[in-house]
Amino acid sequence: MNATALIAEDEPLLAANMQAELAHLWPELRIIASVNDGEAAVKYGLTLQPDLMFLDIRMPGLTGIEAAKALAEDWPDSGKAFPLIVFVTAYDLYALQAFEHAAIDYVLKPVRSDRLAQTCERVQTMLRLRTQPPTGEPAINAVIDQLRGLLDTGSLGSTSASPAAMPLRMIQAVSGNTITMVPVDNVLYFEAADKYVRVVTAEREHLIRISMRELGPQLDMQRFWQIHRGTIVHIDAIASALRDDTGKLKLTLRGHRDTLNVSRLYAHLFKGM
Repeated sequence: MNATALIAEDEPLLAANMQAELAHLWPELRIIASVNDGEAAVKYGLTLQPDLMFLDIRMPGLTGIEAAKALAEDWPDSGKAFPLIVFVTAYDLYALQAFEHAAIDYVLKPVRSDRLAQTCERVQTMLRLRTQPPTGEPAINAVIDQLRGLLDTGSLGSTSASPAAMPLRMIQAVSGNTITMVPVDNVLYFEAADKYVRVVTAEREHLIRISMRELGPQLDMQRFWQIHRGTIVHIDAIASALRDDTGKLKLTLRGHRDTLNVSRLYAHLFKGM
């Protein structure tokens, strides 16, 4: 069976060993990229659109699970089916979580040839059974439903998350020699910006040096919803949620001209009562 694959593994020897094993077990499989971090896995996954991706769960930058979420959020509506995901990990706990929620299979490090052979057989069966509808929506929606189960405990917008013990009340935004105290209640939305986070209020915006991953758990999840991996919005600031002809959601804000895109992963938050 002819298929394409991407390997994301931050240990070069392990990546090379997996590629060699796959060449032996599945000669027709074409490895179109081998990368060593999660951001590159997302970038090349979206660009090359392989049939299969081997994602190491622990990688620099984005983890394999976070990379899978990012791919699902930004997967283009080109009709190409979302790739089958195989997670690779040295930790049984992560492997079981991945297998139960979002992966077609998982393999534990060090990767054994006989176990990888089982994975290849499983993937080949899935590829034979897979149908490719005119648009990728049915397949991608199934993946989205699975990936929602991998939202981190405490992740904003997750109904199973528990509130922060003491939600953040004040943002201290530094600009030169000035520290501006910004009440969290006044924030319309937060947006990831490289190594910073944009803090947008009705009057102005600030940059704070913190990652979205660090900021999120400090916010009150009942009042702030994550609507994209790089955007968290104050629910009181949402005026309306508009769905376009392709089914994508866009939020308008009260007292601000910005509009915010809602990714597929969080679209379920917006349902009529």
